[in-house]
Amino acid sequence: MDTGTILYLISLATMIGLYAILTLGLNLQWGFAGLFNAGIAGFFAVGAYTTSILTTSESPDHLGGFSLPVPLGILAGVLLSALLGYAVARICLRLKSDYLAIATIGIAEILRLVLKNESWMTNGSRGIAGIPRPFEGMAQPWGELCFLSVVTATVILLYLVIERAWHSPWGRTLRAIRENDEAAEAAGKDVIAYRAQVFALGSAVMGLAGGLMAHYLKFIGPEATEPILTTFLAWVMLIAGGSGNNRGAVLGAFVIWTIWSGTELLTQRLPPDWQTRSSYIRVFLIGLLLQIVLQRFSQGILPERPPQPKRSESPSKPG
Repeated sequence: MDTGTILYLISLATMIGLYAILTLGLNLQWGFAGLFNAGIAGFFAVGAYTTSILTTSESPDHLGGFSLPVPLGILAGVLLSALLGYAVARICLRLKSDYLAIATIGIAEILRLVLKNESWMTNGSRGIAGIPRPFEGMAQPWGELCFLSVVTATVILLYLVIERAWHSPWGRTLRAIRENDEAAEAAGKDVIAYRAQVFALGSAVMGLAGGLMAHYLKFIGPEATEPILTTFLAWVMLIAGGSGNNRGAVLGAFVIWTIWSGTELLTQRLPPDWQTRSSYIRVFLIGLLLQIVLQRFSQGILPERPPQPKRSESPSKPG
């Protein structure tokens, strides 16, 4: 296998891992609590731009010059995304699901437009370049493999933590709120507080995905935070893989991003007139795939599994 093929496969696996993180964050909000967040792009952008500003060298084009270590930059992006998510939750979570979706779209677009138009801070439409990537000083493909290892370890750790939360009393309370919030409130649960917690945690994970993506691409600009590449794809991945199932979220990221990358290779072989429409063709193909999947698997490839009750001692046999 030649070096180009190896680097392509490493890049494919890295992008799958980054989208798996993003989809796990969405699963926290939608799969756990039924919160329809249509503003994923905004929280992704906050995480990406925050770490980019904090870790880059001084530049006349954008705010920066802090040159902080990459882990600190990513952590700052995660915390800021969480704080923003908590603030949005406190404002919007009393709305019903359709109004919540509209509100989160509006907030995400406000964030994106601010980041796009405040040139003194983000260099506007030209974006921020020269973002440091961990292990970039190593020879190929070892540097890329090390970064892939970091992404893979992050996915595994997140999966284990979220899976543990799913089976905890906190997770069971969230599922009860998702199914019937009025009954949960009547049982003494603070519905708004629980929803705000999970919305903030999901936003933090989305910010983490954005930060890692910025360091992997070494560039962040308005194109990288377009809703079609973040909000749309994350929702398709979760729905196709299986909402409410963390393994389904990871599987959906694998399947959809592999197809998305494959369609890019296919559209490059189209006539020039069709290549200009390639982005629309790819969206059409992904939508068609989603319809096929839902026709065959109405709840996703790996649907949500109800928690198994703990085994109790078997009743004594009658004498």
